Amino acid sequence: MEIPAPEIDSVKKRLARAQGQLGGIIKMLEEGRECTDVLTQLAAANSAISRAAFSLIASGIANCASNEEGDADRAKLEKAFLSLS
Repeated sequence: MEIPAPEIDSVKKRLARAQGQLGGIIKMLEEGRECTDVLTQLAAANSAISRAAFSLIASGIANCASNEEGDADRAKLEKAFLSLS
């Protein structure tokens, strides 16, 4: 299964933002910032990663219909989707 490059680029951008958030969270911890502030940022980073995963799975499922092994790929992606919940 191949996912079109524009869709991969969108996922990569989301993950890059999450990576930046994680760096910020580490800095916050090193600075001794308030627990609630750190947790708010952790929730935001977690959400960004989840959105990237859901986007990738949705794109994969949509593209399964266009290949010969679509049913097998779709089953794998559905299993991955369920693991995110």
